[in-house]
Amino acid sequence: MPYAAIGMSAALIIVILYNTIKILKEYERGVIFLLGRFQKVKGPGLIILFPGIQKMTKVDLRVIVMDVPTQDVISRDNVSVKVNAVIYFRIVDPEKAVIRVENVFEATSQLSQTTLRSVLGQHELDDMLAEREKLNTDIQELLDQRTDNWGIKVANVEIKHVDLDESMIRAIAQQAEAERARRAKIINAEAEKQAASMLVDAAKMLAAEEQALQLRYLQTLKEISNERTNTIVFPIPFELVDSMRKIAGGKSP
Repeated sequence: MPYAAIGMSAALIIVILYNTIKILKEYERGVIFLLGRFQKVKGPGLIILFPGIQKMTKVDLRVIVMDVPTQDVISRDNVSVKVNAVIYFRIVDPEKAVIRVENVFEATSQLSQTTLRSVLGQHELDDMLAEREKLNTDIQELLDQRTDNWGIKVANVEIKHVDLDESMIRAIAQQAEAERARRAKIINAEAEKQAASMLVDAAKMLAAEEQALQLRYLQTLKEISNERTNTIVFPIPFELVDSMRKIAGGKSP
């Protein structure tokens, strides 16, 4: 009997010490309740509790990475897409995180899903594909504002995937091809416009200087004579004939 009593006493002491002495790591805090009422936040280090009177809820202050499940989103231009994301947040106020919400992680997850659908639904598909950084910032700021009452700080939000069905992918590819064709036509038209403008300027310059026109005509004859052919047919412009008559001192009929 004495040995049994000693064993029971030792077990009781161990249980009491287990419920009395708590050690919290550097990144942990303990929210202490005294007879059901909030008392204080303690930690890190050694914490002494009075069993039956005080109760502690442990809170982790490290950054938490949470995946937002894939959400069906209808964009502003009525395109249905599937979007998933990841959020980075941490608890900055252990008291609020324990007292003001039952399950802070579940609440943050559900709020992230609804916020993702709400924000993306206000934008068109092109914005989702081309302006992810802006959308990430918009979602992060809205989430941070809404979770502040829970003692949560949302540090970052990243949209991971925007999935489209096959028909929409084909439509986007056709649109991109049409855009490339449009740009090619515009570039060709600009090149033709520039070339025509340069030809007009050259024609004005030659028309203004008779000697320049004659030199250009002679240069053309020289280029033709270099070709491997036995017969050369070329026109003689009236302007050249008149110029030659003027140089020779003749008169036009």
